[in-house]
Amino acid sequence: MLNTPKALTIAGSDSGGGAGIQADLKTFQELGAYGMSVITAITAQNTLGVQGIHPVPVEMVMKQLKSIEDDLRPEALKTGMLFSAEIIEAVAAHLRKHGWKNVVVDPVMIAKGGADLLQEDAVEALKKHLIPLATILTPNIPEAERLTGKSICSRKGREDAAKLLHELGARMIVIKGGHLTLDKAPVDLFYDGEHMHELQGRRVDTPQTHGTGCTFAAAIAAELALGKTPLHAVHTAKTFIQEAISHPLHIGSGHGPTNHWAYRRNQA
Repeated sequence: MLNTPKALTIAGSDSGGGAGIQADLKTFQELGAYGMSVITAITAQNTLGVQGIHPVPVEMVMKQLKSIEDDLRPEALKTGMLFSAEIIEAVAAHLRKHGWKNVVVDPVMIAKGGADLLQEDAVEALKKHLIPLATILTPNIPEAERLTGKSICSRKGREDAAKLLHELGARMIVIKGGHLTLDKAPVDLFYDGEHMHELQGRRVDTPQTHGTGCTFAAAIAAELALGKTPLHAVHTAKTFIQEAISHPLHIGSGHGPTNHWAYRRNQA
């Protein structure tokens, strides 16, 4: 019997559907992985911003995770908005105890509209407990700066940050380059612990970029669930998010969502 590849997202819910578990599940589906979710927080948000955040009690987060463990253990998973140190520590302890593989960590800290999605003490918990479990860590420039305490204003600075994040325990790191404005085109840096690989994209002038980080990390997780190598998974995720941004849906009055079905339609 064929084993259907399964991917899990441990993240917050976005009522607007552009980021969080909604974006992750759409991405899993588009790339051919069966998607599952563990919800860590419920947000009230739309393209204009985040109007409210309600964390799920850690006991309920762990019940969701145990349910998946007992019956639907995935081939890969990604973490997104974990909100608190307590949730981060509990999730990390479970993943470590049960030896979960192919862990993609998206260190979600700030929403597109500027709302803080990670409590201050949770940043240290992320560094201490979850990053050492990461197969692939996917920060953007501001997140990499916050995790390393170093300013990144050049490609050399990005390479140094990748090495520092590797020293924190992440096996591989992708530092997304969209915020590095000195590059005319966005260049992501993939570091496998030995070699640096640059993945160049095409900059699109659009406000329809809500959920890009979630979608990118989810695409990596889906590809890992399908048995692809990390570098192949990152390349596919780069293409997936490029297509999603390049074919906007024009939904909402602010930072609209990306187009999750653009990649599959263009591949067809």
